Amino acid sequence: MQKILLVPGLVLVLTLTACSPAPQPVVDLKPALDVISAESLLSEIKTLSSDDFEGRKPGSAGEQKTLAFVQQQFQQAGLKPGNPDGTYLQNVPLAGVTSKNQAEFVVKGKKLALADKKDYIALSSRYAASVEVKASDIVFVGYGVVAPEYGWDDYKGVDVKGKTILMLVNDPAIPDAADPAKLDDKMFKGNAMTYYGRWTYKYEIASQKGAAAAIIIHETGPAGYPFEVVSGSWGGENFGIQRPDNNMGRVAVEGWMTYRKATELCKMAGLDLAELKKAAIRKDFKPVPLTGAMASFKVTNTLRKIDSHNVIAKVEGSDPALKNQYVIYNAHWDHLGRNPELEGDQIFNGAADNASGTAGLIELARAYAKLTPAPKRTILFLSVTAEEQGLLGSQYYAENPLYPLKNTLADINMDELNVWGKTKDMTIVGLGNSTLDDITADVLKAHGRTVRPDPEPQVGGFYRSDHFEFAKQGLPALDPGAGVDFIGKPVGYGKEKSDYFTEHDYHKPSDEVKADWDLSGAVDDLKAFFEIGHRVAQGDVFPTWKPGTEFKAKRDEMVK
Repeated sequence: MQKILLVPGLVLVLTLTACSPAPQPVVDLKPALDVISAESLLSEIKTLSSDDFEGRKPGSAGEQKTLAFVQQQFQQAGLKPGNPDGTYLQNVPLAGVTSKNQAEFVVKGKKLALADKKDYIALSSRYAASVEVKASDIVFVGYGVVAPEYGWDDYKGVDVKGKTILMLVNDPAIPDAADPAKLDDKMFKGNAMTYYGRWTYKYEIASQKGAAAAIIIHETGPAGYPFEVVSGSWGGENFGIQRPDNNMGRVAVEGWMTYRKATELCKMAGLDLAELKKAAIRKDFKPVPLTGAMASFKVTNTLRKIDSHNVIAKVEGSDPALKNQYVIYNAHWDHLGRNPELEGDQIFNGAADNASGTAGLIELARAYAKLTPAPKRTILFLSVTAEEQGLLGSQYYAENPLYPLKNTLADINMDELNVWGKTKDMTIVGLGNSTLDDITADVLKAHGRTVRPDPEPQVGGFYRSDHFEFAKQGLPALDPGAGVDFIGKPVGYGKEKSDYFTEHDYHKPSDEVKADWDLSGAVDDLKAFFEIGHRVAQGDVFPTWKPGTEFKAKRDEMVK
């Protein structure tokens, strides 16, 4: 087994055990790492997040400009086309749906007053001109989770077919019997969200159960973002991958409602939502009908099918025996586009999210292109579409890989680089899942830095970015993020900046390049990402999922 050490001067030395006595050549990484700069990174972010790119929405003129720019940067750096067909593009067939809805909640003859996109949002993911749900019974189903491994079933055999179900956001928050101030880490990973807490899962299980409509009750704390993010993200055209059944297997209506309005709805039915929420954290919880309450929806869809694209380039491996094995770096190029219904600024520029990650991908591509010799294995640079629509570009690649996933060693994801300065640490979302975390810790240690776990595991970051689609297919995936221990800044500075961004800029037109940005930390992180990927590309063993991780069995089966 190979041990890899980084010595001062950014020179990578490979030391082999007695079973592989032949010494490996010293690889000088400094010329490659010197390519990565704050100046070029900022220039690329400014271009990608400019108004000219119109918010980089799939299927828009902004997509075409983005594809052209990213391809141009790869070509100018000297990278080869990543698609085996000789192009830099992978076609991703998407179905676009723009929903206009009329919703009515009636309890014992009295209507609940609702303001669209302020109190609730509803749409249909079905590729159909219209969808209607008439006078459906309403049932509260707790968290809407069926998890046999935890002995948990929020449906308890109750037939919700044709009904509107209300469910809480996130996982069941079960207190630890020994210390009620903490969550039980044996149930749904305690404070860390599992996939059961993701909105994608909640709509999936609602579809399996045959519900007519599924409404998630939004709470800012557990969700990790305010309701404005929901309405801003879902209020325009939404995409899905084109499927043979036109998504007719999906629950007819998918939606969200504010906690305040859900409380009012329950009260009209003689129920207390706060008490229902308390009951929902017990295993013996059973669905609760809202007696006398009916929900109706009429959704009219504007439809179109488009071909969006992932952009892919490569630096071919230098070892003839290993060049058909791969390491992927990925970042999503898309954002939310333009909303003509807004007053004032209508463009969601997406500077941090994710012009920064796309620019970082370009910087890494340039750096690898300068490396001599090239890594033993081939490095792929994958800029994916439609992350904001539900990780669709990465899902499409993972389901239709251009290079076999069994021959791919790792995916390294970049979603929102650190724009606030140098840190002593780096966050790893999902820390402890794979041996990629150990490699990352070793790389950072050589530079006097440390890894730290996600400070907000309860918002489910591991399931909210593109690496998750690779993980679902079994590929070890790394999701690094900004640290919180900022050099020269007071304690709490990182959390303060992150919280401000989430509240004021995340998925809003105000996500633009700011005058106080300091990209020196992003440069440090990108150089670390380079070294991590290089170690993997040079290594004697494939990274692996650690025992107990939900993706390990699929990977073990794939590579055996």
